[in-house]
Amino acid sequence: MSPGAGSGGGAGVLRFHCAWAWLPGGVAADVLIEVVDGRFATVTPGTAGDGLDAVRLPGVTLPGFANAHSHAFHRALRGRTHGGRGTFWTWREQMYSVAAALDPDAYHRLARAVYAEMALAGITCVGEFHYLHHGPGGTAYDDPNAMGEALIAAAGEAGIRITLLDTLYLTSSVDGRPLEGVQSRFGDTGVDGWAERVARLKAQPHAKIGAAAHSVRAVPADALGEFARLTEDVPTHVHLSEQRAENDACLAVHGRTPTELLADRGLTGPRVTAVHATHLTDTDRAELGDTGTGVCFCPTTERDLADGIGHAWALVDAGSPLSLGSDSHAVIDPFEEARGVEMHERLHTEHRGHFTGADLVTAATATGHASLGWTDAGGITAGARADLVTISLTSPRTAGCDPAAVMFAATAADVRHVVADGRVIVRDGVHLTVPDVGAALTAALHAIDRSALSGRHPR
Repeated sequence: MSPGAGSGGGAGVLRFHCAWAWLPGGVAADVLIEVVDGRFATVTPGTAGDGLDAVRLPGVTLPGFANAHSHAFHRALRGRTHGGRGTFWTWREQMYSVAAALDPDAYHRLARAVYAEMALAGITCVGEFHYLHHGPGGTAYDDPNAMGEALIAAAGEAGIRITLLDTLYLTSSVDGRPLEGVQSRFGDTGVDGWAERVARLKAQPHAKIGAAAHSVRAVPADALGEFARLTEDVPTHVHLSEQRAENDACLAVHGRTPTELLADRGLTGPRVTAVHATHLTDTDRAELGDTGTGVCFCPTTERDLADGIGHAWALVDAGSPLSLGSDSHAVIDPFEEARGVEMHERLHTEHRGHFTGADLVTAATATGHASLGWTDAGGITAGARADLVTISLTSPRTAGCDPAAVMFAATAADVRHVVADGRVIVRDGVHLTVPDVGAALTAALHAIDRSALSGRHPR
Protein backbone atom coordinates (compact mmCIF):
# COMPACT_ATOMS: atom_id res chain seq x y z
CA MET A 1 0.00 0.00 0.00
CA SER A 2 1.42 3.40 -0.91
CA PRO A 3 1.85 6.13 1.73
CA GLY A 4 -1.50 7.74 2.39
CA ALA A 5 -3.61 4.99 0.86
CA GLY A 6 -6.77 4.37 2.80
CA SER A 7 -6.39 7.55 4.86
CA GLY A 8 -9.78 9.09 5.25
CA GLY A 9 -9.52 12.16 7.45
CA GLY A 10 -8.96 10.93 10.99
CA ALA A 11 -11.97 8.60 11.26
CA GLY A 12 -12.08 4.81 11.23
CA VAL A 13 -9.11 2.43 11.50
CA LEU A 14 -5.73 3.03 9.82
CA ARG A 15 -2.49 1.04 9.99
CA PHE A 16 1.03 2.33 9.43
CA HIS A 17 4.27 0.37 9.28
CA CYS A 18 7.34 2.45 10.15
CA ALA A 19 10.81 1.30 9.17
CA TRP A 20 11.99 3.22 12.23
CA ALA A 21 9.92 5.09 14.80
CA TRP A 22 10.81 7.33 17.71
CA LEU A 23 8.96 5.80 20.67
CA PRO A 24 9.05 6.93 24.32
CA GLY A 25 11.84 4.43 25.00
CA GLY A 26 13.92 5.43 21.98
CA VAL A 27 14.14 4.57 18.30
CA ALA A 28 12.71 1.17 17.38
CA ALA A 29 12.66 -0.77 14.12
CA ASP A 30 9.68 -2.22 12.23
CA VAL A 31 6.93 -0.53 14.21
CA LEU A 32 3.33 -1.35 13.38
CA ILE A 33 0.92 1.40 14.41
CA GLU A 34 -2.85 1.13 14.46
CA VAL A 35 -4.92 4.33 14.57
CA VAL A 36 -8.57 4.39 15.57
CA ASP A 37 -10.58 7.58 15.17
CA GLY A 38 -7.53 9.81 15.07
CA ARG A 39 -5.66 8.32 18.05
CA PHE A 40 -2.98 5.68 18.42
CA ALA A 41 -4.64 2.42 19.45
CA THR A 42 -1.64 0.06 19.36
CA VAL A 43 2.08 0.59 18.81
CA THR A 44 4.01 -2.65 18.22
CA PRO A 45 7.75 -2.63 17.45
CA GLY A 46 9.54 -5.59 15.87
CA THR A 47 6.74 -6.41 13.42
CA ALA A 48 7.83 -7.48 9.95
CA GLY A 49 6.12 -5.43 7.26
CA ASP A 50 5.87 -8.08 4.57
CA GLY A 51 2.29 -8.85 3.62
CA LEU A 52 0.78 -6.31 5.99
CA ASP A 53 -2.18 -4.22 4.88
CA ALA A 54 -0.61 -1.02 6.16
CA VAL A 55 0.70 2.32 4.93
CA ARG A 56 4.47 1.94 4.67
CA LEU A 57 6.52 4.79 6.08
CA PRO A 58 10.19 4.46 5.12
CA GLY A 59 12.86 6.45 6.92
CA VAL A 60 12.42 7.41 10.57
CA THR A 61 9.05 8.52 11.95
CA LEU A 62 8.74 10.98 14.82
CA PRO A 63 5.75 12.41 16.68
CA GLY A 64 4.30 15.55 15.13
CA PHE A 65 6.16 18.78 15.89
CA ALA A 66 4.65 21.69 17.80
CA ASN A 67 5.54 25.23 16.77
CA ALA A 68 4.93 26.91 20.11
CA HIS A 69 5.46 30.51 18.95
CA SER A 70 4.26 31.95 15.65
CA HIS A 71 3.36 35.37 14.26
CA ALA A 72 1.91 34.28 10.92
CA PHE A 73 1.99 37.70 9.26
CA HIS A 74 5.73 38.09 9.88
CA ARG A 75 6.28 35.52 7.12
CA ALA A 76 5.82 38.42 4.68
CA LEU A 77 9.18 39.83 5.83
CA ARG A 78 11.32 36.84 4.90
CA GLY A 79 14.08 37.86 2.51
CA ARG A 80 13.11 41.54 2.68
CA THR A 81 14.68 42.83 5.88
CA HIS A 82 18.30 41.69 5.59
CA GLY A 83 19.80 44.28 3.26
CA GLY A 84 21.17 46.71 5.80
CA ARG A 85 22.28 47.25 9.35
CA GLY A 86 19.93 47.80 12.23
CA THR A 87 18.38 46.30 15.36
CA PHE A 88 15.19 44.64 16.48
CA TRP A 89 13.67 48.12 16.77
CA THR A 90 14.38 49.09 13.15
CA TRP A 91 13.09 45.69 11.99
CA ARG A 92 9.92 46.34 13.97
CA GLU A 93 9.08 49.36 11.80
CA GLN A 94 9.13 47.12 8.73
CA MET A 95 6.90 44.64 10.52
CA TYR A 96 4.41 47.40 11.28
CA SER A 97 4.13 48.22 7.56
CA VAL A 98 2.96 44.65 6.90
CA ALA A 99 0.50 44.81 9.80
CA ALA A 100 -1.01 47.96 8.29
CA ALA A 101 -1.79 46.19 5.00
CA LEU A 102 -3.79 43.21 6.27
CA ASP A 103 -7.51 42.65 6.54
CA PRO A 104 -9.23 39.37 7.53
CA ASP A 105 -9.37 38.00 3.98
CA ALA A 106 -5.72 38.79 3.24
CA TYR A 107 -4.66 37.42 6.61
CA HIS A 108 -6.57 34.20 5.99
CA ARG A 109 -4.88 33.67 2.62
CA LEU A 110 -1.43 34.33 4.03
CA ALA A 111 -1.92 32.24 7.18
CA ARG A 112 -3.32 29.29 5.23
CA ALA A 113 -0.17 29.23 3.10
CA VAL A 114 2.12 29.73 6.11
CA TYR A 115 0.46 26.91 8.03
CA ALA A 116 0.74 24.68 4.96
CA GLU A 117 4.46 25.50 4.89
CA MET A 118 4.58 24.44 8.54
CA ALA A 119 2.85 21.16 7.69
CA LEU A 120 5.48 20.47 5.03
CA ALA A 121 8.09 20.86 7.77
CA GLY A 122 6.35 18.32 10.03
CA ILE A 123 4.48 20.76 12.28
CA THR A 124 1.08 19.43 13.33
CA CYS A 125 0.19 22.13 15.86
CA VAL A 126 0.92 25.85 16.09
CA GLY A 127 0.71 28.38 18.89
CA GLU A 128 -0.32 31.62 17.20
CA PHE A 129 0.65 34.62 19.35
CA HIS A 130 -2.09 36.80 17.92
CA TYR A 131 -2.18 40.55 18.47
CA LEU A 132 -3.33 41.98 15.11
CA HIS A 133 -6.96 42.29 16.21
CA HIS A 134 -8.65 45.36 14.73
CA GLY A 135 -8.96 47.51 11.64
CA PRO A 136 -7.12 50.76 10.89
CA GLY A 137 -7.14 53.24 13.73
CA GLY A 138 -8.16 50.48 16.13
CA THR A 139 -11.73 50.35 14.80
CA ALA A 140 -13.22 46.95 15.52
CA TYR A 141 -14.50 44.83 12.67
CA ASP A 142 -18.19 43.89 12.72
CA ASP A 143 -16.95 40.63 14.20
CA PRO A 144 -14.31 41.88 16.66
CA ASN A 145 -12.55 38.53 16.35
CA ALA A 146 -12.51 38.46 12.56
CA MET A 147 -8.73 38.31 12.41
CA GLY A 148 -8.49 35.53 14.99
CA GLU A 149 -11.24 33.54 13.29
CA ALA A 150 -9.32 33.89 10.01
CA LEU A 151 -6.31 32.24 11.66
CA ILE A 152 -8.39 29.41 13.13
CA ALA A 153 -9.96 28.71 9.73
CA ALA A 154 -6.57 28.85 8.01
CA ALA A 155 -5.10 26.25 10.36
CA GLY A 156 -8.05 23.93 9.81
CA GLU A 157 -7.72 24.20 6.04
CA ALA A 158 -3.99 23.46 6.27
CA GLY A 159 -4.77 20.37 8.37
CA ILE A 160 -3.01 21.36 11.58
CA ARG A 161 -4.20 22.20 15.09
CA ILE A 162 -3.91 25.68 16.54
CA THR A 163 -3.90 27.29 19.94
CA LEU A 164 -4.89 30.90 19.38
CA LEU A 165 -2.95 32.79 22.02
CA ASP A 166 -5.10 35.90 21.94
CA THR A 167 -2.85 38.71 23.10
CA LEU A 168 -3.42 41.61 25.48
CA TYR A 169 -1.66 44.74 24.17
CA LEU A 170 -2.47 48.07 25.86
CA THR A 171 0.56 50.39 25.89
CA SER A 172 3.59 51.13 23.74
CA SER A 173 6.21 51.34 26.49
CA VAL A 174 6.96 50.21 30.02
CA ASP A 175 6.18 53.67 31.34
CA GLY A 176 2.66 53.49 29.91
CA ARG A 177 2.74 55.62 26.77
CA PRO A 178 -0.42 55.09 24.68
CA LEU A 179 -0.52 53.05 21.50
CA GLU A 180 0.16 55.01 18.34
CA GLY A 181 0.03 54.43 14.61
CA VAL A 182 -0.38 50.81 13.56
CA GLN A 183 -0.18 49.74 17.21
CA SER A 184 -3.77 50.93 17.59
CA ARG A 185 -4.79 47.80 15.68
CA PHE A 186 -3.37 45.69 18.52
CA GLY A 187 -5.15 47.28 21.48
CA ASP A 188 -8.31 46.72 23.49
CA THR A 189 -10.17 48.88 26.01
CA GLY A 190 -8.33 47.54 29.03
CA VAL A 191 -8.21 44.02 30.41
CA ASP A 192 -11.99 43.82 30.70
CA GLY A 193 -12.45 44.81 27.06
CA TRP A 194 -9.91 42.23 26.00
CA ALA A 195 -11.59 39.53 28.10
CA GLU A 196 -15.04 40.38 26.76
CA ARG A 197 -13.80 40.06 23.18
CA VAL A 198 -11.92 36.82 23.80
CA ALA A 199 -14.95 35.28 25.51
CA ARG A 200 -16.68 35.35 22.11
CA LEU A 201 -14.05 33.04 20.60
CA LYS A 202 -15.06 29.39 20.69
CA ALA A 203 -12.84 26.33 20.70
CA GLN A 204 -13.15 23.89 17.82
CA PRO A 205 -11.98 20.29 17.41
CA HIS A 206 -8.72 21.56 15.90
CA ALA A 207 -8.50 24.82 17.88
CA LYS A 208 -8.01 25.85 21.50
CA ILE A 209 -8.27 29.39 22.82
CA GLY A 210 -5.34 30.45 24.97
CA ALA A 211 -4.02 33.82 26.09
CA ALA A 212 -0.92 35.97 25.94
CA ALA A 213 0.36 39.15 27.52
CA HIS A 214 2.46 40.72 24.81
CA SER A 215 5.25 41.95 27.12
CA VAL A 216 5.90 44.21 30.08
CA ARG A 217 6.14 47.00 27.49
CA ALA A 218 2.60 46.43 26.30
CA VAL A 219 0.78 45.50 29.52
CA PRO A 220 1.00 47.77 32.59
CA ALA A 221 1.92 46.20 35.92
CA ASP A 222 -1.55 46.48 37.45
CA ALA A 223 -3.12 44.99 34.33
CA LEU A 224 -0.70 42.04 34.49
CA GLY A 225 -2.17 41.00 37.83
CA GLU A 226 -5.74 41.21 36.58
CA PHE A 227 -4.77 39.34 33.41
CA ALA A 228 -3.10 36.59 35.47
CA ARG A 229 -6.29 36.05 37.47
CA LEU A 230 -8.42 35.83 34.33
CA THR A 231 -6.13 33.34 32.60
CA GLU A 232 -5.24 30.96 35.38
CA ASP A 233 -6.99 28.04 33.65
CA VAL A 234 -5.69 28.42 30.09
CA PRO A 235 -2.30 28.15 28.33
CA THR A 236 -0.72 31.59 28.70
CA HIS A 237 2.37 32.94 26.93
CA VAL A 238 4.37 36.16 27.26
CA HIS A 239 7.37 37.71 25.48
CA LEU A 240 10.06 38.02 28.14
CA SER A 241 13.38 39.87 28.11
CA GLU A 242 13.94 39.54 24.38
CA GLN A 243 15.78 42.86 24.39
CA ARG A 244 18.15 44.48 26.90
CA ALA A 245 16.29 47.78 26.40
CA GLU A 246 13.13 46.18 27.80
CA ASN A 247 15.01 45.08 30.91
CA ASP A 248 16.55 48.54 31.39
CA ALA A 249 13.16 50.25 31.08
CA CYS A 250 11.51 47.82 33.48
CA LEU A 251 14.25 48.37 36.08
CA ALA A 252 13.94 52.13 35.67
CA VAL A 253 10.15 52.20 36.06
CA HIS A 254 9.49 49.31 38.45
CA GLY A 255 12.83 48.67 40.13
CA ARG A 256 12.79 45.03 39.12
CA THR A 257 13.42 42.82 36.13
CA PRO A 258 10.57 41.77 33.83
CA THR A 259 10.70 38.26 35.32
CA GLU A 260 10.41 39.65 38.85
CA LEU A 261 7.50 41.83 37.76
CA LEU A 262 5.66 38.85 36.24
CA ALA A 263 6.27 36.80 39.39
CA ASP A 264 4.98 39.61 41.61
CA ARG A 265 1.80 39.76 39.54
CA GLY A 266 1.19 35.99 39.54
CA LEU A 267 2.15 35.40 35.92
CA THR A 268 4.45 32.43 36.38
CA GLY A 269 3.82 28.72 36.85
CA PRO A 270 3.22 25.58 34.77
CA ARG A 271 0.47 27.13 32.63
CA VAL A 272 2.80 30.00 31.59
CA THR A 273 5.42 29.94 28.84
CA ALA A 274 8.01 32.72 28.63
CA VAL A 275 9.03 33.29 25.02
CA HIS A 276 12.69 34.11 24.27
CA ALA A 277 13.86 34.58 27.89
CA THR A 278 17.13 35.79 26.43
CA HIS A 279 18.52 38.36 28.85
CA LEU A 280 17.90 36.90 32.30
CA THR A 281 19.72 37.12 35.60
CA ASP A 282 20.51 34.02 37.66
CA THR A 283 17.65 35.06 39.96
CA ASP A 284 15.29 35.26 36.97
CA ARG A 285 16.23 31.77 35.85
CA ALA A 286 15.74 30.39 39.35
CA GLU A 287 12.31 32.06 39.59
CA LEU A 288 11.15 30.54 36.30
CA GLY A 289 12.57 27.10 37.10
CA ASP A 290 11.31 26.96 40.68
CA THR A 291 7.75 27.71 39.51
CA GLY A 292 7.88 25.30 36.54
CA THR A 293 7.34 28.17 34.11
CA GLY A 294 8.02 27.00 30.56
CA VAL A 295 10.40 28.71 28.16
CA CYS A 296 10.10 28.83 24.38
CA PHE A 297 13.26 29.49 22.40
CA CYS A 298 13.16 30.63 18.77
CA PRO A 299 16.84 30.46 17.73
CA THR A 300 16.46 31.32 14.04
CA THR A 301 14.53 34.51 14.83
CA GLU A 302 16.67 35.41 17.83
CA ARG A 303 19.81 35.35 15.71
CA ASP A 304 18.13 36.95 12.68
CA LEU A 305 17.08 39.93 14.82
CA ALA A 306 20.41 40.04 16.70
CA ASP A 307 18.55 39.52 19.98
CA GLY A 308 21.37 37.62 21.65
CA ILE A 309 21.92 34.06 22.84
CA GLY A 310 19.70 32.78 25.62
CA HIS A 311 20.93 30.16 28.06
CA ALA A 312 18.57 27.28 27.44
CA TRP A 313 20.51 24.68 29.40
CA ALA A 314 20.59 26.78 32.57
CA LEU A 315 16.82 27.26 32.34
CA VAL A 316 16.11 23.57 31.77
CA ASP A 317 18.52 22.66 34.57
CA ALA A 318 16.63 25.08 36.84
CA GLY A 319 13.33 23.31 36.09
CA SER A 320 11.78 25.11 33.10
CA PRO A 321 10.32 22.88 30.35
CA LEU A 322 11.73 23.86 26.93
CA SER A 323 9.66 24.28 23.77
CA LEU A 324 10.53 25.70 20.35
CA GLY A 325 9.00 28.21 17.94
CA SER A 326 9.69 29.79 14.58
CA ASP A 327 8.41 33.23 15.67
CA SER A 328 9.00 35.59 12.70
CA HIS A 329 9.44 32.71 10.23
CA ALA A 330 12.85 33.76 8.96
CA VAL A 331 12.96 29.97 8.59
CA ILE A 332 10.25 27.37 9.17
CA ASP A 333 12.30 24.33 10.09
CA PRO A 334 11.89 22.53 13.45
CA PHE A 335 15.21 20.75 12.95
CA GLU A 336 17.03 24.06 12.60
CA GLU A 337 15.33 25.48 15.71
CA ALA A 338 16.23 22.37 17.71
CA ARG A 339 19.83 22.31 16.52
CA GLY A 340 20.09 26.02 17.19
CA VAL A 341 19.42 25.50 20.88
CA GLU A 342 22.34 23.09 21.19
CA MET A 343 24.68 25.01 18.88
CA HIS A 344 24.08 28.30 20.69
CA GLU A 345 24.95 26.56 23.97
CA ARG A 346 28.19 25.36 22.41
CA LEU A 347 29.06 28.89 21.31
CA HIS A 348 28.27 30.25 24.75
CA THR A 349 30.12 27.60 26.79
CA GLU A 350 32.78 26.43 24.30
CA HIS A 351 31.72 22.87 25.11
CA ARG A 352 29.72 20.31 23.11
CA GLY A 353 26.92 18.00 24.12
CA HIS A 354 24.37 19.77 26.30
CA PHE A 355 21.11 18.57 24.71
CA THR A 356 20.83 15.04 23.36
CA GLY A 357 18.82 14.15 20.28
CA ALA A 358 16.12 12.82 22.61
CA ASP A 359 16.07 16.11 24.53
CA LEU A 360 15.58 18.04 21.30
CA VAL A 361 12.81 15.72 20.10
CA THR A 362 11.00 16.21 23.39
CA ALA A 363 11.29 20.00 23.15
CA ALA A 364 10.00 19.94 19.56
CA THR A 365 7.12 17.58 20.33
CA ALA A 366 5.70 16.72 23.76
CA THR A 367 6.77 19.86 25.62
CA GLY A 368 5.64 22.14 22.81
CA HIS A 369 2.22 20.51 22.57
CA ALA A 370 1.80 20.67 26.35
CA SER A 371 2.67 24.38 26.40
CA LEU A 372 -0.24 24.92 24.01
CA GLY A 373 -2.70 22.86 26.03
CA TRP A 374 -2.56 19.72 23.87
CA THR A 375 -1.34 17.39 26.61
CA ASP A 376 -2.60 14.36 24.69
CA ALA A 377 -0.20 14.91 21.77
CA GLY A 378 3.53 14.71 21.13
CA GLY A 379 4.30 11.02 21.58
CA ILE A 380 3.81 7.80 19.61
CA THR A 381 1.99 5.94 22.34
CA ALA A 382 -1.42 4.33 22.76
CA GLY A 383 -4.13 6.90 23.47
CA ALA A 384 -2.26 9.91 22.12
CA ARG A 385 -3.34 11.93 19.10
CA ALA A 386 -2.11 10.22 15.97
CA ASP A 387 0.50 12.67 14.67
CA LEU A 388 3.40 11.28 12.63
CA VAL A 389 6.29 12.89 10.76
CA THR A 390 8.41 10.68 8.50
CA ILE A 391 11.91 11.85 7.57
CA SER A 392 13.90 10.44 4.68
CA LEU A 393 17.16 8.71 5.59
CA THR A 394 18.39 8.69 1.98
CA SER A 395 18.61 12.40 1.16
CA PRO A 396 21.97 14.13 0.61
CA ARG A 397 21.64 15.47 4.16
CA THR A 398 20.61 12.29 5.95
CA ALA A 399 22.29 9.49 3.96
CA GLY A 400 24.23 7.34 6.42
CA CYS A 401 22.63 9.04 9.43
CA ASP A 402 21.86 7.03 12.56
CA PRO A 403 18.06 7.27 12.95
CA ALA A 404 18.61 8.35 16.55
CA ALA A 405 20.69 11.35 15.39
CA VAL A 406 18.24 12.66 12.82
CA MET A 407 17.67 15.95 14.69
CA PHE A 408 21.31 16.84 14.07
CA ALA A 409 21.27 16.08 10.33
CA ALA A 410 17.83 16.54 8.74
CA THR A 411 16.09 19.68 7.54
CA ALA A 412 12.47 20.44 6.75
CA ALA A 413 13.21 19.43 3.14
CA ASP A 414 13.65 15.84 4.33
CA VAL A 415 10.08 15.51 5.64
CA ARG A 416 8.22 13.12 3.34
CA HIS A 417 4.92 12.27 5.07
CA VAL A 418 2.90 13.97 7.79
CA VAL A 419 -0.16 12.67 9.64
CA ALA A 420 -2.19 14.92 11.97
CA ASP A 421 -4.96 13.45 14.11
CA GLY A 422 -4.85 10.32 11.97
CA ARG A 423 -5.26 12.23 8.71
CA VAL A 424 -2.51 12.30 6.07
CA ILE A 425 -1.84 15.96 5.26
CA VAL A 426 1.53 15.61 3.48
CA ARG A 427 2.36 12.73 1.15
CA ASP A 428 5.69 12.36 -0.65
CA GLY A 429 6.55 15.95 0.29
CA VAL A 430 3.34 17.41 -1.19
CA HIS A 431 0.64 19.08 0.87
CA LEU A 432 -2.67 17.44 0.01
CA THR A 433 -4.93 20.50 0.28
CA VAL A 434 -2.41 23.17 -0.76
CA PRO A 435 -0.49 21.27 -3.45
CA ASP A 436 1.71 24.23 -4.43
CA VAL A 437 2.57 26.01 -1.20
CA GLY A 438 5.07 28.26 -2.93
CA ALA A 439 2.43 29.52 -5.34
CA ALA A 440 -0.02 30.07 -2.48
CA LEU A 441 2.56 32.10 -0.55
CA THR A 442 3.48 34.09 -3.65
CA ALA A 443 -0.14 35.01 -4.35
CA ALA A 444 -0.81 35.99 -0.74
CA LEU A 445 2.35 38.10 -0.54
CA HIS A 446 1.69 39.85 -3.86
CA ALA A 447 -1.78 40.82 -2.64
CA ILE A 448 -0.27 42.35 0.50
CA ASP A 449 2.30 44.23 -1.56
CA ARG A 450 -0.38 45.69 -3.82
CA SER A 451 -2.40 46.80 -0.81
CA ALA A 452 0.60 48.42 0.88
CA LEU A 453 1.86 50.13 -2.28
CA SER A 454 -1.55 51.51 -3.21
CA GLY A 455 -2.16 52.84 0.28
CA ARG A 456 -5.38 50.77 0.42
CA HIS A 457 -5.92 49.61 3.97
CA PRO A 458 -8.84 47.56 5.29
CA ARG A 459 -11.93 49.41 6.44
